[in-house]
Formats: sequence, structure tokens, C-alpha cells
Amino acid sequence: MKPSPSTYPIGIFDSGIGGLTVAHAVTQLLPNEHIVYFGDTAHLPYGDKSTAAIQAYSIKICDLFLKQSCKLILMACHSASAAAYELVKEYVGNAAHVINVIDPVVHHLRENYADKCIGLIGTRQTVNSNIYKKKIDAVGNGMELKSLATPLLATLIEEGFSQKKVIKEIIADYLKHAELADIDALILGCTHYPLVKTQIAEYYTQKVDIIDPSEIVAIAVKGCLDYHNLLNKHPNPIKKFYVSDYTASFEASTRLFFTENVHLEHYPLWD
Repeated sequence: MKPSPSTYPIGIFDSGIGGLTVAHAVTQLLPNEHIVYFGDTAHLPYGDKSTAAIQAYSIKICDLFLKQSCKLILMACHSASAAAYELVKEYVGNAAHVINVIDPVVHHLRENYADKCIGLIGTRQTVNSNIYKKKIDAVGNGMELKSLATPLLATLIEEGFSQKKVIKEIIADYLKHAELADIDALILGCTHYPLVKTQIAEYYTQKVDIIDPSEIVAIAVKGCLDYHNLLNKHPNPIKKFYVSDYTASFEASTRLFFTENVHLEHYPLWD
């Protein structure tokens, strides 16, 4: 007998370890769900890649997820969400639901930050796409957006510098920019950034709300699966981890989020 679609896995991808923050939030909220995670470590970071390149990577990763019969694909990367979401949705069609990390955040802002000044830090790809500004302006509830590209952060985090003194100095140097003056809340517009959320919060001394997309997106995933009657009610979930290029640092980071025995499978996007 064919298994119920509710038992099919969730596919989650990012250029590296950043998406693990979202994957971890999803597994905490939905502990029964099977997870297939893809870290495109051969092409990280996505933030300095062209739109066409990110779209090509995203489609190849979705091919893997479709082969694994994923019921939902979560683009756990702001750069990919900005550059490739519409294309991925069209490509996947009815084979799986697709969620990005931007729309749930904008919905959260609409519900909670009317007439407020919102800051955004992210990769050049995310900031230069203006996707957050377009979506926030479309909401029309008086929110103002101030954006700053912070390209060094994702690379430093990926290289294991999230707990080093230098990261605090770089964060402070970015956040003191005039572009982020007088904000009420700050969007962590890259899924790597929750790994330095404590340092960002310390800089603002609790005077600015820090908006971490990971938990917001996990709630959106649960809502989508619940609406379509796709929540897995069976325990003992399986987690699979794929990388396009093996790195010891990625494996170490994966073990920080997922304490069970983690095996990384090498899956090159192009042979």
C-alpha cells in the first residue's frame, strides 16, 4: 500500500550552515517530521552570487528533494528566497508545497509593527534585490524599512568565527551605520545571523527588537502542513543531510544542532 503523503519528508536547503537554524526550529516545533537537509557548501555563500546562478543551484537541489518525495520544500536562505522563489514554485508545481523565509517575516511585521521603523541586515543579494522593501511597502501599514548589506558576517560564521571577539567588533561596525539609525526592530535577513543573535542583542542593549526568522518560518511550515492535512503523526523521524562539498566545519555545526549521529552524504549538483 502506498504510504500517506503526510509521512513524506520536508526538504530544507541553504548554501551552508545558516539554514540549520531554521531546520532546528522546524524539528523543535514538529518533532515527528522527516527532514532532508541540503547544504550547498560548494557554492557558499549565495549572497555574492548572481541571480541566475542561485536559480540554477536552487532548481538542482529541488530535483533531489523531488526524488526524495518531499511534501514541502523550505528555502531556508534569504538570498535564494529573493532570487529563486517564484522560479522554484513554478518548477515544482503541484509536486510539493514551497515556502521561503521572507514572506512569513513580512506577515509577522504586518501583524506586530505598524508605523514602526524596521532595520534589515543581510547579504548583498538580499538587500540589493529590494524584495523586503517591495513587500513591506505593499503592506501599507506605515512601516519604514532601513537596509544595510553586511557581507562579511555569513562568511565569518560559516568559518567558525561566531564566538570570536572579532565578530563583535564587525557587528558593532555594521550596526552603527547611519542607515540603521533609530530603528525599532532589526530583521536578521540571513539564516546565518541567528548564530550571532546574542552579540547583536548585546549591541542594542534590549532597545531594539531582534527578529529571528527561524521560529517565525517554522510556524509557517506547521500552518501550511496543518492546512493541507500533511502533519506527520508517527514518531521516530529520519533526518538526512546532504552537502555538495564535504567540510569538517559543516559536520561539526550540524552536530551542534542535531545531537543524534549525523552522517553527511556527498551529493554534487553537477558531476
